[in-house]
Amino acid sequence: MGFKLLPSFLYGRLRLLTWRSTSSRFSSSPCPAAAAAASEVAGAFFGSRRVHQCLTAGLKPAFWQPQDGFHREELDSSPELYSGADVFRRGSSREFRQVTPEGYAQVVVRLVMAGDAQGVEARVKEMVKADLPNMEEVLGFLVSGFCGEGRLSDALRVFRAACSEGRLPSISVCNGLMDSLLAEWGDLNSLVFVYKEMVKGGVVPSVDTVNCLIEALFRTGHVDAAIDQFRRMNRRGCVPNSKTFQTVMLNLCVNGRAQESSKVLDEMIECRCKPDPDFFGSIMPLLRKFNTSIEAKKLFKMMRAFGVLPDLFIYCDLIHCLCENGELDDAAYLVEEMSEMGIAPDIDAYVSVVNGFCKVGRFNEATIFLESNDVFEPQPYNALLKAYCSEGRFPHAGNFLTKMFENGVGDNISWNILTRALCDSENPRKASEVLSRMITSGYLPDEVAFSSLIAGYSKAGEISNALLCFQHVLAESWVLDSESYSSFIHALCHEEMIQEAMDVFYYMSGKGHSLPAASLNLLISHICWKGLITEAIKLRSISFCNGSPSSSTTFNSIILRLLELKRPQHARVLFSQMLVEDCALDVKTYCLLIRGLCTTGGTKNAMLLFAQMINSNLAPDSETTVALLNCLEECSQMHKIVHSLDNLVEQGQVLCSPAYNIVIRALLKEAHKDEACKFLDQMLEQGCVPDADTHGLLVGNIGGERKDKSRQTGTTDDSVTNILVEGLTDANEHIVDE
Repeated sequence: MGFKLLPSFLYGRLRLLTWRSTSSRFSSSPCPAAAAAASEVAGAFFGSRRVHQCLTAGLKPAFWQPQDGFHREELDSSPELYSGADVFRRGSSREFRQVTPEGYAQVVVRLVMAGDAQGVEARVKEMVKADLPNMEEVLGFLVSGFCGEGRLSDALRVFRAACSEGRLPSISVCNGLMDSLLAEWGDLNSLVFVYKEMVKGGVVPSVDTVNCLIEALFRTGHVDAAIDQFRRMNRRGCVPNSKTFQTVMLNLCVNGRAQESSKVLDEMIECRCKPDPDFFGSIMPLLRKFNTSIEAKKLFKMMRAFGVLPDLFIYCDLIHCLCENGELDDAAYLVEEMSEMGIAPDIDAYVSVVNGFCKVGRFNEATIFLESNDVFEPQPYNALLKAYCSEGRFPHAGNFLTKMFENGVGDNISWNILTRALCDSENPRKASEVLSRMITSGYLPDEVAFSSLIAGYSKAGEISNALLCFQHVLAESWVLDSESYSSFIHALCHEEMIQEAMDVFYYMSGKGHSLPAASLNLLISHICWKGLITEAIKLRSISFCNGSPSSSTTFNSIILRLLELKRPQHARVLFSQMLVEDCALDVKTYCLLIRGLCTTGGTKNAMLLFAQMINSNLAPDSETTVALLNCLEECSQMHKIVHSLDNLVEQGQVLCSPAYNIVIRALLKEAHKDEACKFLDQMLEQGCVPDADTHGLLVGNIGGERKDKSRQTGTTDDSVTNILVEGLTDANEHIVDE
């Protein structure tokens, strides 16, 4: 009696696959019972995740029948069986009484669990070549089982090995493999491989096959290829279904091609394709997002044509889309229809309609709409109040606010809307009156109200009142919103109240709120101007810790002050922090550091920064260039920067006349006459002439060379020298004449 790889209750079912070999060996059609058994075995064996337990239980293939000299103990201890290396190689006609499809399936599973990829391919190919009955069912059992267990590599390996021998699983198994590859891997190449093998094997792709391929093409960015596959479906006799249209429309919208999506919807309506239940719920939000009301109305009519009742979300998406396109009457009618159908409209639906009316100046109709629909939530009324304020119609806003509270639809947000609008219009005193009315009405102002007042007083220049409001914020342990915080800091800096500004900064930072970059730059520049460099560095560090990286402007303010205080080593530390924080270095940063290093004896570092600056395609200003060149001339190191200067000229930058004079003089003194002449040529091409010192040095060097050459050659003239001297003379005369 053989030993089984599968549990007994599964093994008996899998044995049904061999029924075809005895009852219908010569039949070309698969046995229904065998196919059902294979499907059941695959689901039970792989779906129950008992592969590992079966393999570790020491179970052996059912077809393995030990003969002459092979005993049970030898098989149990045989490493070859567990590795799968020699299971079939060792088998001869004497050792195997019968090789069945389920036996191959058992060995393939064992090889997969042992990690023997080559063995898997070899056994599958051998199984296919044997042309045993029910082979397709066995292949489907393996591929589907491995997909169900998430072992897509093994499933694909079995599929590839079978295809290499001209045998394919059923189309349902192929579709399942493609779906798994799409869901788990998103690998287009593997999915296309399966699709091509299906076509080569004579398997006609179904609509599910093409849907999977189209989805994969869209996911990998091959939009045009996906559309091409969609257009070719009808020509191949494959009729698109609801899933096809849904996939194409969704992905066209996502890829910014909403107009094409509209055409696809027209095609769907024309071919009278019945949509799936989730079709409308997935398409309508996209039509709202891309603001296509015509298509949204088509989709809504399509729902009614197929007897699909719209839900709350469909209604709200359509109403919003209509309002955005100015179709307000239709939107208002839909709100009434929702109520008649027993669907309570969402607050967002009311707000959308109100905003739509206000957008075109129909304030009275917005009010009538809310009252006729018995709306008692404050949000739609607040939207109308905010619209009055945005239009600057403050008297109407005040009256409407009073009416809101009379009808019991006002709240704290209503007071804050009017207060903020008045403060933004630099009318903080009127806002204070509204705040007094708020308190009289029994409502307590919150941090939003006081933030608005602080912003209003700051913009109006009433800094003392802003400070009084901030004292109340401190007492209540509130925080300011970003706009009010920024306005307050700007006002304090403008009034030179730096200590107060720092106090506000420390308080807000302690609450975990960062200062906007522009306001931080302003504050630190004022602190540096006051000479409080330590405080400036501290503020910058706190801001960084609060998640607000400093800009190059902030760093430049501190670096400039450090250099003015003759503290270049601290400036270099700050420069290092810029690099660590990945702050973009600008021209001003480089120039500040180079000039600072030049004045403090850091010529070598200044030269390195100069080279790095040019390599970053940034051009130094003339002041920085001259400062560095003067330092290099003093220490006779000009020849070390020639390459950087050449790069600067190649980038289209032009040196100023003082820079040329310094370079030429220094190179002549350092005995680099050829380089000096090169820069002289560039100088003359720019229409500049050497100054008296450079001119004298040039003539002296050239004259000395001429005398030396005359002694060597016996001649008394040098044409090249004469041309150079004459060129300099002519250039001087030309400048004088002009």
